[in-house]
Amino acid sequence: MALRHYTLDVKLSAAVDSSSTVPHLLSIFHEQEMTETVHETNGHGYLGTFVGKNGWLAILRVHSHGLVTVDLQCYEEDDFAQVDNLLNALESKLKVILNGKITRIKRLPALVRGAEVDRYWPTTDNRLVEYDMDQLVYEEDSAFQNIKILHSQQYGNTLILDDDINLAESDLAYTVAIMGSGRENYTGKEVLILGGGDGGILSEMVKQKPKMVTMLDIDQKVIDACKKYMRGTCGNILDNLKGDCYQILVEDCVPVLKKYVQEGKTFDYVINDLTAIPISMEPEEDSTWEFLRLILDLSIKVLHPSGKYLTQGNAENMTESLGLYEEQLGKLSCPVGFSKEVVCVPSYMEQWVFYSVWKK
Repeated sequence: MALRHYTLDVKLSAAVDSSSTVPHLLSIFHEQEMTETVHETNGHGYLGTFVGKNGWLAILRVHSHGLVTVDLQCYEEDDFAQVDNLLNALESKLKVILNGKITRIKRLPALVRGAEVDRYWPTTDNRLVEYDMDQLVYEEDSAFQNIKILHSQQYGNTLILDDDINLAESDLAYTVAIMGSGRENYTGKEVLILGGGDGGILSEMVKQKPKMVTMLDIDQKVIDACKKYMRGTCGNILDNLKGDCYQILVEDCVPVLKKYVQEGKTFDYVINDLTAIPISMEPEEDSTWEFLRLILDLSIKVLHPSGKYLTQGNAENMTESLGLYEEQLGKLSCPVGFSKEVVCVPSYMEQWVFYSVWKK
């Protein structure tokens, strides 16, 4: 049974005495058969909790710095009209007793906690985003990661790896951007895709009539899940591991890249769809940066002198992370140039940066 958490915030131009505020609100809680308990705050205003016979919990705080907050917790199955009436009554009463002192009143939609289908993900800079996910379509743990596919009313089925949104069926903009936004000509070219288990890049790439596309993805379970549940992204391209102009190798890309380097094999395009740039240089990100540098170095080594390396970056507002990545581009075994563009990817709800890199 999910919990709904409502909030009501009243910002004031100056602090108010709780003795002139709280008594006017008590009758509203009592009408809902909620019992008050007052808590000691050591001089930091009033704090009262109100518990109802139906399991509702309300927290009323009159802060000592000019803010009144109400938190109300109830169950998802409870009468919404009754909840709304309580919040409306509290808001109306506060407007009367604090008349002339209110600078802002804010009520937010309820935060739903403990629901069967998760709807909340943070952006890269830790702002909370609520999605319209309404169904868990698929979930399985592979040897490498947790795989989920959730259905969104707006974005279609959405691939989520280790609780990170990867791609939704709505996100053709991502695929177009990581392929160069129409600036590249793939006809008759040799292309290497690193990752891309959702099949989106490969599906669009074969339409360009390349000579051969090799896709390297380590996780067969991602491919199988997307083949069944992400048809809006991959079409039928994942139904077969080989086609007239493509092959899918279910392998770790690192040893394969090292083998290509030893053999002197090169590609006209290398598209890295493995992972976003880490958001910091903190110790917990070290392994991701190390992996990223390794892939970048190997990819440049298998890139034809006139070829392009294409990849995603991170959110546009992660300027430090993007700057750190661009520093790495200056430390490769050969000098490179790069360009970047910013694209709106629907399900990310953020502006996303994509890079194009070439040998000088």
